Amino acid sequence: MSSINTNPSAITALQSLRNTQNSLSVAQKQISTGLKISSASDNASTWSIAETMKSDKGVMSTLSDSLNFAGSTLNVAANALTGAISVVNSIKDTVAQALTPGADLAKIGTKLAQLGQQLSSVVSSASITGINMLDGSTTTTVAGGAVPGVNFTASYKNNSGAAASSVGFISLATTDLTNAGGTGILQAATAVGSTATTNFTSLSAADVAAGTVADTLSNVDKVIADLTTYASQIGAVQSRVASQAAFVQSLNDALTSGVSSLVDADMNEVSTRLQALQTQQQLGVQSLSIANQNSQLILKLFQ
Repeated sequence: MSSINTNPSAITALQSLRNTQNSLSVAQKQISTGLKISSASDNASTWSIAETMKSDKGVMSTLSDSLNFAGSTLNVAANALTGAISVVNSIKDTVAQALTPGADLAKIGTKLAQLGQQLSSVVSSASITGINMLDGSTTTTVAGGAVPGVNFTASYKNNSGAAASSVGFISLATTDLTNAGGTGILQAATAVGSTATTNFTSLSAADVAAGTVADTLSNVDKVIADLTTYASQIGAVQSRVASQAAFVQSLNDALTSGVSSLVDADMNEVSTRLQALQTQQQLGVQSLSIANQNSQLILKLFQ
């Protein structure tokens, strides 16, 4: 039956053309944005997962920066300790000279005073953005303990609200080389068996006098042992920070790849599909034109 009110062929052709145009619009959007999922309306579940991963990726980037800063802070402390050990070794050599018969203790005392000042300078300058792990100014309690130290943020776990998100730290219990109370290992060095305490930041000829030179020499050995112990502790934390930084970077890269696999469009596939849809669109327009011409045939019946 032919009808002048309804053209089923045209309706079918129009529906097909609309579907092609909708698909073409999606393909064009993917090409312009580079994303196959750019909003929740595209795929709510996948979009939600990708947004959570993007949020975690932001935290990983912050953690990476924090660990890089931790590495710099530890490097400053380690270098300062190396410098301090070098100065203390010079002090030890100078003290030993006082044991030589006829040594000029006054000149030796002058040199020791200069070395003591240099030692104080090394400790006070071992600071980065106000953090000094040698002069007793770092008073934060380290994670899991009650001793002063420094906590470097190292890890983060997103529990999606089911439980509190957890943050992990790499902690270092600090050792005071100097402090305001005068009890730092350079200020109040007393070796086992020594009867006198030595302040290596304020040395003088009195520290190499006949009654104290042996104690000073014993105390300097204790200081060297204490400094190398602390340097070893910092070195171990440096290694751990470096390993964690590498892991966080690899995790960050994995999150980046994961988000990409979820939401990024395959441009090779989309471009191929776009060409096919453009061809379908052209054919759809021609099909609709042919279907509309069928109605014109009815007019021939009245000629």
